[in-house]
Amino acid sequence: MSVLPLDAAAAASADATAAGSGRRSRLRRPGAIFGATWLVFVLVASLTAPLWRPYAVDEQDLADRLALPSAAHWLGTDPLGRDILSRIFTAGALPLLSSALMLVVAFGIGLPLALVAAERGRLTERVISRLTEVLMALPLIILLLAVIGVIGNRLYIVMAILGVLISAAVYRVLLGVAQSVRQRLYVDAARVNGLGSLRVNLLHVLPSMATVVAVQAAQLFGIGLLINAGLAFLGFGPAEPEPSWGFMIQDASKHLFDHPWLMVPTGTVLALTVVAANELADALAAPARPEPTRRRRRARAGRIASPNGPTAGAALAPTASAGAASVGAATEAASGRAGAGADPGVVLEVRNLSVGVDDGPTLVSGVSFALRPGTVLGLVGESGCGKTMTARSLLGLLPDGVAVTGGSIRWQGRELTDFRAVRGREIALISQEPMVALDPMFSVAYQLTQPIRRFRSVGRAEARRIARSLLGQVGIVDADRVLKSYPHQLSGGMAQRVCIALALTGEPKLLIADEPTTALDVTVQAEILSLLRALVRDTGLSVVLVSHDLGVVADLCDDVAVMYAGAVVESGTAASVLDAPAHPYTMALLGANPHVPEGEPVPLRLASIPGTVPPPGQWPTGCRFASRCRFAAAACGEPFPARSAHETGSVLCVRFDELTRTHATWDAEEVGAQTALDVETTPTAGAAR
Repeated sequence: MSVLPLDAAAAASADATAAGSGRRSRLRRPGAIFGATWLVFVLVASLTAPLWRPYAVDEQDLADRLALPSAAHWLGTDPLGRDILSRIFTAGALPLLSSALMLVVAFGIGLPLALVAAERGRLTERVISRLTEVLMALPLIILLLAVIGVIGNRLYIVMAILGVLISAAVYRVLLGVAQSVRQRLYVDAARVNGLGSLRVNLLHVLPSMATVVAVQAAQLFGIGLLINAGLAFLGFGPAEPEPSWGFMIQDASKHLFDHPWLMVPTGTVLALTVVAANELADALAAPARPEPTRRRRRARAGRIASPNGPTAGAALAPTASAGAASVGAATEAASGRAGAGADPGVVLEVRNLSVGVDDGPTLVSGVSFALRPGTVLGLVGESGCGKTMTARSLLGLLPDGVAVTGGSIRWQGRELTDFRAVRGREIALISQEPMVALDPMFSVAYQLTQPIRRFRSVGRAEARRIARSLLGQVGIVDADRVLKSYPHQLSGGMAQRVCIALALTGEPKLLIADEPTTALDVTVQAEILSLLRALVRDTGLSVVLVSHDLGVVADLCDDVAVMYAGAVVESGTAASVLDAPAHPYTMALLGANPHVPEGEPVPLRLASIPGTVPPPGQWPTGCRFASRCRFAAAACGEPFPARSAHETGSVLCVRFDELTRTHATWDAEEVGAQTALDVETTPTAGAAR
């Protein structure tokens, strides 16, 4: 059974950018104006019909039966001489209200089920989906007729039961939308900021689903009107002399040849009402008009200053671009920071962490690292190596169907089991896409003050003062203007600063920064890096930084963990790992780094790493990098333990000692030849240039 028009995909794409102004622009379209006006007119006229109708619904004038429209009877009379206008609008209340009741029941059941299934994961979704499939398999019309046979022509009860049956189709349409919305970064940010499940759904998920819900409700309303009229046409409506649209159409069908006008008034009102509901749905589903009016453009130009103007970066410490600095110079700076009074204690310790898919492959295995207070740990590697899964596991924000399957996460000396107790308050998140990490439905002021009031237990005025202070702390000069702005009114760099301020609302001790500079240009990247350095220096924050950019890692990180295929293959201080890499994969990443130190010639061919990262479930038994490694040997195919390296770190390579003795490097020309070198018989082969 499927009575829902499944156009949710188009509506879902519109919903991604739906805001109040967008909906208003849709409702100003001619179709929307007609639909809303007609539905309001019919509803008001039907509910107030006893107050204004010229004749009673059972008042007969047999001398004037089947009359055409006249001054006495504007729409004519029926076969018994009753006024058609009075009967049409008196009959309108029942189908309109009963169809609305059907919507309330259908969405009252289907929408909460979709939200619960999207939140609770795969097992809950399977159970609910199987139950809804049973409802969808039931024959709708036959079941309704059976119900009418038991309870009689009680259309309100019948339409409520119809709502229960249709709720299964509503659930199937809204489930995909809810799952998509819950994957957005601003929903994760709300969870990190301490919002419970109910408030996340009410404040962030439902507003983003509003367009889809409105479209489906409008179309289902038209379907409910047709079903209501169809039941009355078959004789299952109100008993005479109570009027109903279906019975009036049935009565008119008997006089199609001798008096065709009788079909026109009732058929036209029913058709226009259904068309109006569909026009309203089409207007809601259509994309918002992209071009603002000239007056709005002028007002907006005067109201919004350039977010990345010269004053925005003035509050930040001057810094060179990370991309322009050589790796060697950056690692010297990192070494200096690491050795300057570092706290020997450990604030975060991860031991043998494993993350896997339910009934599926392992995504991360055996990951271990430690983080000291006031230091920055960089997780480095290609896409698909497990960096983000590792970082998100520290917050309990893994995707549905993915969970920690083994290992230990210790936070400040205690095993971390209740992530909600520390999210936002002690551990916060900075995402890589600031424009989707902020909820487009709310202003910056609302998104900052709400977690401040929740975490710090302060009033509205004090929360706004703290929000203004946090914006100043992250280098935003015009804090009052930014607080009044919505996310779409900010540039990428300004939005990322707001996201950092949002992460600081709970005064956390650890920031998880998931590629915080990836979506930004080089100049803004340097400003964000300078801001993070200042926060670490001034507040004593610890940071876990996920990044692909070795320049960013060298510039910002104190320690580095290089990940490949879900495992840490090398770890240690940033200076030791980047200046003297011990694992061939780290050598390959550095060799493929396009930055050339000043004064050195640009090579004719840049190094690259052949092949791709093996997907989870296809990892080899021994070294996972062996198939791409130019130093691979037969011993690499067998399991082996990690070795100590870089004094405080480790390396996962069976040929570590050999490569260290020969000072092997990843050379561009030799990589192009794609040869596996025997380091024992050719001790200088890896160092040749």
